[in-house]
Amino acid sequence: MKRWQAFKFQLITTPSQEKKLLRYVGCSRFVYNKALTAQIERIEKGESRNGFASLCKTLTDWRHSEENSFLAEAPTHPLQQSLKDLERAFVNFRAGRAGFPRFKKRGSGDAIRYPDAKQIRLDEKNNRIFLPKLGWTRYHNSRAVAGEVKNVTVKISNGKWFMSIQTEREVEEPLATGRPWELMWVLFDLPHSRTAV
Repeated sequence: MKRWQAFKFQLITTPSQEKKLLRYVGCSRFVYNKALTAQIERIEKGESRNGFASLCKTLTDWRHSEENSFLAEAPTHPLQQSLKDLERAFVNFRAGRAGFPRFKKRGSGDAIRYPDAKQIRLDEKNNRIFLPKLGWTRYHNSRAVAGEVKNVTVKISNGKWFMSIQTEREVEEPLATGRPWELMWVLFDLPHSRTAV
């Protein structure tokens, strides 16, 4: 069976990389809030919300506009992930699992996600990882990463940058443990004695 697992490490960033990451996080927050504003405007006009694919096309327009040209400095996929997060927030709202999506504030959940494993290169031997537009970044390698890298989330917490590497790997199906009569105790609330069964 397939098992997903996350491995968290602290990044060792240069001042230049920290500036870039702060810019990327800011761009991601900006895209989320701008898209939420656009969705609210459509709802207030009685129109249906734009879907994820439509929002991605709008994001391309934003990136090429003079007003929002700074978005071109950030990697594309993390910005698209912001739109995917917004889409998920609306789905959860409609399903009654969450309130109406709220605007993101600076300093609250500042993170970006790199979803394309083809663009990520992990070099455990040299304690470094390559992320689009950020380049090679060193990290505190505290344990081996098991499985195939699927995505990486980078976030800031208390002034320090961390990354969470999500992997997928094949593991053996766990075998049921315990004796059959022990299962009966649980299923039928029987006294915990083999003779009682």
